[in-house]
Amino acid sequence: MNGSSPFALATTSTAAPINGEISGPGSMPVRVSIEEGYARWASTYDETPNPLLALEKRYLGPLLPDVAGKNVLDLACGTGRWLRRFLATKPALAVGIDLSAAMLAVAQKEAVTAGRLARADCLQLPFASDLFDLALCSFAIEHIGNLDSLADEGSRVLKQSADLFITGLHPEAYSAGWRVGFRDGLDAIRIDSRSHSMKEMVEVFRSAGFELVQTLEFFVGEPERPFFVEAGKERSFEAACRVLAIMILHFRRC
Repeated sequence: MNGSSPFALATTSTAAPINGEISGPGSMPVRVSIEEGYARWASTYDETPNPLLALEKRYLGPLLPDVAGKNVLDLACGTGRWLRRFLATKPALAVGIDLSAAMLAVAQKEAVTAGRLARADCLQLPFASDLFDLALCSFAIEHIGNLDSLADEGSRVLKQSADLFITGLHPEAYSAGWRVGFRDGLDAIRIDSRSHSMKEMVEVFRSAGFELVQTLEFFVGEPERPFFVEAGKERSFEAACRVLAIMILHFRRC
């Protein structure tokens, strides 16, 4: 799965982006496991325009600190979207981990990320303690049930004062029916996911030794309109703009 996996599938009255597709009420998605979902999605993941990934990039990019000479961990890196960005800034070490062999296979094809990937669980990281200066978990929190283990492992492998950024589908979007999904041929696919309240996430990570630096929430905006237009669902755009779409949580190990 990926630090880049949003995608919303609407089953309520509020239409929502599902990767490049826009689905509305009455959609009958095929529900699949996380493993199957990303195995089916991997080959087209980077090819299909995704409004929520674009929204995340627009706001998260400027927030990320300079990692030149630093050690960086991309949790649930998927096809390596953010890992490639980190590597372009000359870190001392940058590595991506993911449980999906199919997504990693796509990432491995890129020369810049080849050899910097590992198939591993975010809840059992194969790294020494106090190793990384920054970690990012992009659009994977929806697939992680045990937040305590994630927070504990993050606290273990991050150095003192290291930054941790977590992005994901906003709980309000989840409540409105938005889900992790994509279109596979004629089928709308929904990948198993769950929502965590921001209060829950903050409490869990604070208990593991993190302080909350900032919480950010964003709506889809005009820069994302072309994704709706391309999908032939521009009429759904205004409604989607009224739903909080993504969240960004910035923690620091204290």
